[in-house]
Formats: sequence, structure tokens, C-alpha cells
Amino acid sequence: MEGHSHHKESFVSKYIFTHDHKMISKQFLITAIVMGVTGVTMSVLFRLQLGWPGESFVILETFLGKWAPGGVLDRNAYLALVTIHGTIMVFFVLTAGLSGTFSNLLIPLQIGARDMASGFLNMLSYWFFAISCVIMIFSLFVEGGAASAGWTVYPPLSALPQAMPGSGMGMTLWLLSMTLFVVSSLLGSLNYIVTIINLRTKGLSMTRLPLTIWAFLITAIVGVLSFPVLVSAVVLLMMDRMMGTAFFLSDIFIGGEALDATGGSPILYQHLFWFLGHPEVYIVLLPALGISSEVISTNSRKPIFGYKAMIGSMMAIGFLSFIVWAHHMFVTGMNPFLGSVFVFTTLLIAIPSAVKAFNYITTLWKGNIRFTPAMLFSIALVSTFLTGGLTGIILADSALDVTVHDTYFVVGHFHIVMGLSAIFGMFSGVYHWFSKMFGRMMNTKMGYAHFWITLVCGYGVFFPMHFVGLAGAPRRYYDSSHFDFLDKVMDLQPIISTFAIIGSLAQLIFLFNFFYSIFRGQKAVQNPWKANTLEWTTPVEHIHGNWPGALPEVHRWAYDYSNPAHDEDFVLQTTPLKDGEVAH
Repeated sequence: MEGHSHHKESFVSKYIFTHDHKMISKQFLITAIVMGVTGVTMSVLFRLQLGWPGESFVILETFLGKWAPGGVLDRNAYLALVTIHGTIMVFFVLTAGLSGTFSNLLIPLQIGARDMASGFLNMLSYWFFAISCVIMIFSLFVEGGAASAGWTVYPPLSALPQAMPGSGMGMTLWLLSMTLFVVSSLLGSLNYIVTIINLRTKGLSMTRLPLTIWAFLITAIVGVLSFPVLVSAVVLLMMDRMMGTAFFLSDIFIGGEALDATGGSPILYQHLFWFLGHPEVYIVLLPALGISSEVISTNSRKPIFGYKAMIGSMMAIGFLSFIVWAHHMFVTGMNPFLGSVFVFTTLLIAIPSAVKAFNYITTLWKGNIRFTPAMLFSIALVSTFLTGGLTGIILADSALDVTVHDTYFVVGHFHIVMGLSAIFGMFSGVYHWFSKMFGRMMNTKMGYAHFWITLVCGYGVFFPMHFVGLAGAPRRYYDSSHFDFLDKVMDLQPIISTFAIIGSLAQLIFLFNFFYSIFRGQKAVQNPWKANTLEWTTPVEHIHGNWPGALPEVHRWAYDYSNPAHDEDFVLQTTPLKDGEVAH
């Protein structure tokens, strides 16, 4: 390995078909940023319609052409934008952007490994992801437009190509894209699991691992167990579309004509989809929570409170995420007793979630806090995790859920608890480990401006949606202004859209800061945050194999901050124990 560290690589082998986990993490991050810009732009375009229904906007005609004749968004185009926005943000940004970026970057560095267990499979994982992104974007331009059945693509709209314009080729490409995405996720997850279990350096027991690594490990296990179920749903759906089967179809009429499809059930698709769909929430959230654990402890200059309780809570969340999926289906006519079982398991998941929240707050309590941009985003994650989780208790109760199901209340809830929390965790990770990725520092003042505008606008967009939902406004409707009973809340829609536009523009601050700092940012020192974990013992300049010479040896856990036995307020994991010092 040492001899190989000086091997001269070509541009293609170093930057494109690379096997180096550090470069692959950058590929995932920059691809996710491109997809994030696409998804956020879509949200701005359809928020113009929702905020000011029927009004003409030059920007819509400029961006969308025939999809917005006269500057007014077409109804079918609106459904396509909503569908692809949701798909991009949930899967391509929050799932691949978080796990793909930070699992790849941090797992080998924080466990003292030269690289992933398989660099080749790691490369394949990224390229399957990149191809799935291209296919999803390409689906916007095919005849009939992109998939338009919502990001959950429920049948019969997704099962019948003739159902609507967005049920044709665009839907087929959506299904193909998601299949390739799942292949990418499985390749990555298996690699992460094997690397963490087999390649830890000497002295690094499981109870000395940083919480980031625990989060990535549990996330990978949840992904390996849940994503294949989505593939089974996609395969059966493709058979319904192309081979005349009826797994999800029964007694369907289109234009007064009865189709030859009996015996199936669209509810079966919902069971298969949500068996992935709810673990997916935690596939998105757990890496963000792991990142925040690291950032909060480092910038509080205190050991993380309740280390083993934090591990236990993540394990409990991972397990419980598999037995709560039907709380998305309380209005499908399921047996009330079965519904009560899912109410109980869903409410149960609040316990480990609360453990995490209380432990974060206790870690912050009386800490010597440094308010870096990464720290601010991590604290904001705790805030959104709490506020979004509280509305989740309402949706977990079947009797209450029936009244707000498929309304804006649900949209507000999951965007706060999952969307904002995960995005805040991702921003926190980028600001904290940017120097490790690129050898330079991001601009702190721009980071502060980015944080405060994003936080205020995030709550400004999604908090009022709860009131719109309680008034009964259904989600995904093109225009709710025709309903008299919604008159009292329609004034909130322009406010929501205004916050959405301002918040989207604020991301330009981050984009400028990110790309400018890659080339012109202040050069980083080896350990700018005075942190304990192993990645800060590697040279600033990237080398193949991470460490020159021998791998580091670990003597202590990852959170030895403000240890009275040492003069510095941080102690690297590689520091041997003093005589008489007891390991945590």
C-alpha cells in the first residue's frame, strides 16, 4: 500500500472512475447538489402557482415553455413537477447525498482504514446513482411528460399507461431510474457494513466508534433490508404496465370502458411501498443525527451525553422503523384492531427519538459552545426534529390522522421532521468536514447568513402548512381557491410561497461559498476544530491510503473532551492512556 501511494493516476482514473473513497464522496456530494438545485427550482415553479393561482409569470414561460402557456402553469406539468421534486429530494438528495457523501468520506477515515472494503463496488455504487439521476431528469422531456402520480406513484395512475399524460413513458423511466438507484444503495450499504465490521484499526472496538459510524452502520443495515421490497413493487408494477398482469389492478374503468383486470389490489402496492417508505425516513434521518452528534460534542467541548443510550436509541429506531409502515394507510379501510397495533408501534418510536433529543440538549448544557455554521445547523436539526416529531404524534393516532390525512398538515410535518432536519444535517456535515474534503475552509460570515435565512424561511414555509391542513386543504391540488371553506386560509399560501422563494435564493449564498472556497478559500490546518477522531490525524493533502506509513492505533473513545487529566481540552483517540488513567 505504501508503494502504491505514489502511483501516478490519469485524470479519468483519479476523478471519474476513481476507487478512492474520498473522491467518490465528492462525486456523491456534487451530484446531490446539482439534483438539489433542480428539485428546489421545481418547488419554486409550482409554489408560484399555489401562491398566486392562475396568475401569469414570465419566469414560468421562460423555464417551462409549452408547460406554462401564457405564463400559467399547465395542470399536468404541475403534477409532474410535484412528483419529480419529491422523488429527487427524498432519494437523490437526502438519501444518496447524505449517506453517499459522508459514509464514503468518514467510514475509512474514522475507523482507521486505507479505503472501503471494495473500491470497485464503491465506484459502481456512484455510477449507478449518476445514471439513475440522468434517467430521472431525462423523463421530464419525453412525450407526455414525467411521472405524475406523486412521489409514491400509487396505482392505478402508475399501472395504466393510458390513465393520464404522466402515466406513459415518463412513468416507465421513473421506475427504471428508481431500480438503478436501489442497486446503487445496496452496493454502497453492503460495502459500508463490511468495511465497519472488518477493517477497524487496532484498538478501535465497537464501543469506541464515533456515533457517526454507528449511524452509518445502522442506516446501511436498514437500507439492505428495506430497499429490495421497493424493487419487488417496481417489478410487479412494470408487469402490470407491460405484460397484462393485475397485481395492483381490479375492476378498473377508463372512459366508461371496463379493462380486463381483476383480482389485484392497489393496497398491496401501498404495503410494499411503505415497507420501504417508513424506514426511508430513518435512512435519511440517522446519518444526519450521527453527524450532529459529532458536531455538537466537538463544538460544546464536552463528551457526548449518554453515548451508549445514543447507540441504543439508534438501534431501537432502526428496528421500530420496520413495524410502523401502515400508519400511512389508516384511511385504506384496514382492520381497526390492526390499525391500533400500528398506532402503538408508531408512538413507541417517540421514546428513542426523545432520548436522542434530550441527550443533545444535555450535551449542550453548560458547554463551552462555539457557534460555528456547522454547530448552528446541528442545533437547528434538534429544533426541527422536535417540532416535526410533535406533529408526528398527531398523525400516529389513527382517529386523529383520518381528519388530516393527505392534507397540507402531512406535507408540513414530513418536510420539517425529515426534509429540514436532514438538509440541516447535510449542511452541518459540509461546513464541518469541508476542510477534510478540499483542504480549504468555507467562509464563516457567508455561513452565518446562509443559516439564519434558511432557518427562518424553512419554518416560514412549513409551519403555516399545518394550519392550511387543519382547515382541510388537500395536498397536491393544483388550485384550492375554488373551495369556499378554504377562504380563511388561502391568504397563507402567498406567504408560504414568498418564504419558499427567499429561502431558495438563500441557497445561492451556500453555492457561491462552496465552489469559491474549493479554489480560493483559506487553506486549512490539519485539525481546525480541535477534534478527537481519527480523520483529523491524516495529512491535509489527500494521499492514497489516508495515512503515510503505519495505520494509527486507538487507545480511547471518540469524545474525550475537557478531560481533567490532560492540559488540552481535547485528546486524540491515538493518545495513549497516562499511568493510572482509566479509559472511558
